[in-house]
Amino acid sequence: MAKLNKKILCFVDEYGTAGDPGFALGSILVWSRYCGRADKAFSDILEPNVNEIHAAKMNAPYLQGLLAQFKQTQLLGRIVMLNKLGTAQVGTRPEIYALNIIETVKTGIRQFAKANNFREKIGNVDLILDVNHQNEHPEFDAVIEKAKKDDGRFRSVNRVVRLDSAASRILQLTDVVAHARTWIHNSEQNAEGLRRNYGITLI
Repeated sequence: MAKLNKKILCFVDEYGTAGDPGFALGSILVWSRYCGRADKAFSDILEPNVNEIHAAKMNAPYLQGLLAQFKQTQLLGRIVMLNKLGTAQVGTRPEIYALNIIETVKTGIRQFAKANNFREKIGNVDLILDVNHQNEHPEFDAVIEKAKKDDGRFRSVNRVVRLDSAASRILQLTDVVAHARTWIHNSEQNAEGLRRNYGITLI
């Protein structure tokens, strides 16, 4: 595996607004060779008439049902899903967004390496973001580019791609993973419940 060093895709979406209390990021990391399978697995559990999944517009029981079904697809392990509370608070909103993205990706890479018993350095990651006004901002780009050169595990990121979430079921699933933070705030779930029921690691 180390010799092949195959590509890892890291999808990230947010819950809340960068700099505000409760801001969190959902992340899904998957070997690129399994991404199509994961995309289809999520699509197959949706009703045929469902278009784009917007977690903020859907009720908790429905979203929890989707996650519970996805957990049964036997893809977990090849996929790592996590929800990380934003801790960076200093700077403009695009800078805060970027700093929290960096920490989430670094945490995700560590969790992914552990889940896959990957002992060599991971060095081939594509970061895929749901496009928004903060991650298209020049201040965001400046923080990300500096981290790609200087910041530990984030140097594993080769490129950053921004997509409209309508183009990717996995990005829509990442939105649901990000939105799972609301269930913690509302005391509907705890960290162990997210891990056991849905395969989401809470950080």
